[in-house]
Amino acid sequence: MAAKQAAAAELRGKVAVVTGASRGIGLAVAEALADAGCQVALGARFRDQRQLRKLEKKLGAFVHPCDVRDDRSVGEFFAAVRRRFGRVDVLVNNAGIAGPLRNVAQLSPADWREIVDTNLTGMFLVTRAALPLMKRGSSIVNNLSVSAKRVFTGMSAYNAAKHGAAGFTNTLREELRQQGIRVIGVYPGPTDTAIWEQFWPEAPRRRMMSPETIARAVVFAVSLPPKATIEELIIAPTGGTL
Repeated sequence: MAAKQAAAAELRGKVAVVTGASRGIGLAVAEALADAGCQVALGARFRDQRQLRKLEKKLGAFVHPCDVRDDRSVGEFFAAVRRRFGRVDVLVNNAGIAGPLRNVAQLSPADWREIVDTNLTGMFLVTRAALPLMKRGSSIVNNLSVSAKRVFTGMSAYNAAKHGAAGFTNTLREELRQQGIRVIGVYPGPTDTAIWEQFWPEAPRRRMMSPETIARAVVFAVSLPPKATIEELIIAPTGGTL
């Protein structure tokens, strides 16, 4: 209870932007940030707007379409955020897809591009658009996955995108260190979300962590006093690998 109260005191009234917020970890993070007192702006692709409208009512969130793969869509989203709030205090880059489980020889160029564009290029486009609205004391959280630390066969595009996103995150942290903007890499292990349907529908969900577990860790990290930071959050299930 004391930790939750401290987080609420630190985050109350801050503007938090979450991409890929319609389900899974993004949804859990959005709910946790709203519960901690943030004003929440949520972005997701047009196909996810129905879910976002529900969140608009439930959380009092600001909702706007945002396809992280599209520079113009990202620009329109942050123009809307600027008009509504004038700033961004917390950015959570969460949008991501896994794609089909296929070896390199069977993976189509179209699948490769969609996975890399969503998980890596999208993170760059969103961050670049958000930075003019951020100031000292702000935080950027990049959801990277354990796949940014190791590799899994049949997931070359996802592995490559996540390793690239880790390199982007580490570089961004050094570039923003003197500006006092924290950059936090989050490396969740197996988490019970719909992403498993894309490549392993039979995965043992009961052994996985919940999205709410990841969200609690994110809220803790961004609620630290401005002069402290957690640079990497590696979150793993106590039962080990699947």
